[in-house]
Amino acid sequence: MSTTDTEAARAILRDNFERIRELVVGITDGLTTEMSDYRPGPQANSIAWLIWHLTRVQDDHVSDAADVDQAWTSRGWQERFGFPFPASDIGYGHDSADVGKVHADAQLLADYHGDVHLATLEYLDELTTDELDRVVDRRWDPPVTVSVRLVSVIGDCLQHLGQAAYVRGLFEAG
Repeated sequence: MSTTDTEAARAILRDNFERIRELVVGITDGLTTEMSDYRPGPQANSIAWLIWHLTRVQDDHVSDAADVDQAWTSRGWQERFGFPFPASDIGYGHDSADVGKVHADAQLLADYHGDVHLATLEYLDELTTDELDRVVDRRWDPPVTVSVRLVSVIGDCLQHLGQAAYVRGLFEAG
């Protein structure tokens, strides 16, 4: 990959993460506590859980690739949210009871994501060809590279944002 290709890859990744940020801001804008906690069914995820989870995944995966501490633990977000989960919990494998323990106001959700978003952009600004090709997880075949991990995070975030928008739409339709 040439310098121009690396710059193009950075620009594409930055654009995707900027879109994620815009969607988080859009979903949390005007979000009430009742809306944030709303679950359209007993097994469904709430908007609070979806936004928290997608942000935890982004925080966990990008900070791991960047080899930096997660904002969740290093910048006090775990304490601000006060959830009864271990510091390493990102929501993967949560059951309905766990989802029901996630309550957070819109500003807290948006602010945590904003912090993670800025850390993500800082990492993207430093990406090199070698970094994009670096293997970060050998448990898969083929092993997962930084570029694959970042695309995976983007996909996961966008799926959960679509779900959050749908849940908000169901609530608003009433």
